[in-house]
Order: sequence, then structure tokens, then C-alpha cells
Amino acid sequence: SVPFLIRLFPFVLTKFAFLNFLAFPFFVDLQRPELLLNNTINLYLTTEPGVTVGIWHTVPGSRGAEARGKDQRWYEEALADAHPVIIYLHGNGGTR
Repeated sequence: SVPFLIRLFPFVLTKFAFLNFLAFPFFVDLQRPELLLNNTINLYLTTEPGVTVGIWHTVPGSRGAEARGKDQRWYEEALADAHPVIIYLHGNGGTR
């Protein structure tokens, strides 16, 4: 009966295979990463018309003292400087 149910409702298989409806850690405001991680800010980038991508920008510990107390503008400027940028793709959980 399980294969029959999967054939009838394929979205059930994807939900339980990937568990993308769970947000872990529970009860955490992921819009405010500075509460969880040092030197981190939540930003949104427009990649093309109609597409906005949410990102967390975390500066390395070596620049931690410099980043302390800075606003969003400083973090945006830090993305454009000569330091390398590492992009981490988090997966299918829908959270950063």
C-alpha cells in the first residue's frame, strides 16, 4: 500500500525524504543572526528582477573587532573589498 500511496501523493515522499518543513533550531528568529553568531548580519540581495535572495554575511574572526557595532552599510561595503568571499549553500531546509 505504501508504493500506491506514494504514486498517488508524490509530494508526501519529497516532504518526508527531505524534511524541508522542519526549521531547526526550533523557536529561533533566523532574521536576527547577530543573536546567534558573532559578526553576522542578515541581508537581502536582488539577483535579477523579481528574485531576492536572503543571505547572512559573517565576517571572519580576524575582522571581528573591526565589525563590532557596525551597521548594515559597513557589512555591504565589506562584501566589495579585496577579501575573498566564501559562499555556503545550506541545503533544502529553508533556513540559513
